[in-house]
This record gives sequence, C-alpha cells and structure tokens, in this order.
Amino acid sequence: MKSELITKSREAMLSAVQIFNNPNILFKSESFIVLSNIAWMYLLHAYYRTNDIDYRYYKLVNTRKRYDKTKRGAYKYWELERCINEDKCPIDKVTTSNLRFLIGLRHEIEHQMTTRIDDYLSARFQSCCLNFNHYIKKLFGEKYAIDKHLSISLQFSTLNEEQTDQLKEFTDLPKNIATYINDFDEELTHEMYNDIRFSYRVLYVPKSANRKGQADKVIEFIPANSPEAKGLNKEYVLIKEKEKKKHLPSKIVERMREKGFTEFKMHHHTELWKEKDAKNPDKHLGVTVEGAWYWYDNWVGIVEEHCKKNDAKYKE
Repeated sequence: MKSELITKSREAMLSAVQIFNNPNILFKSESFIVLSNIAWMYLLHAYYRTNDIDYRYYKLVNTRKRYDKTKRGAYKYWELERCINEDKCPIDKVTTSNLRFLIGLRHEIEHQMTTRIDDYLSARFQSCCLNFNHYIKKLFGEKYAIDKHLSISLQFSTLNEEQTDQLKEFTDLPKNIATYINDFDEELTHEMYNDIRFSYRVLYVPKSANRKGQADKVIEFIPANSPEAKGLNKEYVLIKEKEKKKHLPSKIVERMREKGFTEFKMHHHTELWKEKDAKNPDKHLGVTVEGAWYWYDNWVGIVEEHCKKNDAKYKE
C-alpha cells in the first residue's frame, strides 16, 4: 500500500506538470491544482502509514474508534487539508502555506470556469513542484526524485512590453479569484511571501556566451542585490512586480495603530495620499483591482515614515 501510494503520488505530480506544459491544453491551472493536490495527499498518506499514524476519520465511542465510512463501506481517509493540519505533519510552515493557497484556490474554481490565471500563478505552481520533489526525496529517498524526469519547458513566444504590462495587475482575473489571492497574500508575513518555497520567481534574460564551448542554458540565476540585477532593463522590473503584495487602506491604518500611532485615522491616510498624488500610476505605489485600490509595500513604508516624523500628532 505504501509503495502504491508513492507511485501514484509521483505520477499525479508528473501528470500535473506535463499537462501544464502542454501547449495544446487550455485547462492548465485547474488540472494542475487538482492533480498536485492528489499528489501531496498520497505522499502524506504514505508518510503517515510508514509512521503508524492513523489517517482515517473516526469518532471515539467509549474509548473505542468508530470509523467513518462511505455508503459502500469504504474508510474515509484524510483529505490534504486535514493531512497538513496534523501535528505530526513533516512539512514546513512555508510549504504548507503554498499548499493552503492552492487548496483555497481549488475551492474557488471547482464550481466554475476561470480564465487567464496561468500566468499569474505559475510561480506558485513552480514552488509546489520543487517542494514536492524535495519532500519525496527527504521522506522516502533519492530514488523517488522526479526532477530527473522533467526538463525545461520551451515556448515559441517572447515577452514584449505590452505583455509584461498585462502581467503587472490582476485586473482581468475573475473577481472572486483576485479577491482570494489578495486576501491570502495579505495574511502572509513579508518573509514568507518572498520565500521561494511559497512562490518561485525566476528571471529569464537573453544571454550571449563570451566564447565557444560555454554552457548554453536558457536560464541564468542572478541575485536580486547583485550589480548585474541593478543594471537590468525595464522588462525585468515589470515582470518582477507582477505579484507585489497588496494592502487595503484599512489594513495600513490598522498596522500603523499597532506600531503605536494610535491617533492615525483613515482620514489622515486619505489626506496623505492626496497630498503626495500617490495614486498617480507613474509612481507605482498601488493598483486598482476590480474597482478597489490596493497599496504596495513601498507606500506602506512612506506612511510609516510620515507617522514617525509626526510622532507627537499620532501618539497619545
């Protein structure tokens, strides 16, 4: 049973990736979410079985277990969300946040068709794959690794400035999806949001080799704080900003009050952004999503600096 669970777990994740990379399939994100969910669930079932942890639903009746069963008499096993809620779950906190995001997204899309979410969510799908490969090796050994079976996905198109502008915002996403993504991200810490286990963002740049015989790989990894990164072109900045963390005005006011500026109110925030013309698109301090304005982290920093300079006004 354990071997079969691991085998099906690997095949489910491989299928998820292959479908997502297939240029003839439009039902990509939905398929990936469902199959990757199954892959992780079977992986954790195999782990719990190995460690003698009962992952069936039951009720205690006079100290005896009475198992929940289907109409046909089969045991009801834990779904993925229950698996990661278990105290003995071996998955780290950031990886479980990535899974919780995908589980919540599945709930949003399972009863309706969605459009154009592939580009927005591919970084989180990539983290899901890398995390899975890490844990299947960690829990069951290198022989179960799936990275050796996968290669880089090739494409026929390049990103131009018009396309990267479209990637910056969530304006064309269904309202329920855009709201879900923003609400989920709002609850994350800055460190967790930027952790590659939650969302794996990669920079793709055309690269000319200095001499013959050098490696000719499509991807080059450049540290964000390196001199090379500072000299990159505008397209990189646009792509990098497509998943900026967003904040509602009420959340910013609440955060300032938590920092001790208890007299900072919503009208103070409104006066500040009007004074600084902060909603000017050229300033890149926020974005409109489904008619609501969300602020980026750089605006939150400006607000906090303003409160510090007016300490006497905003503190009791």
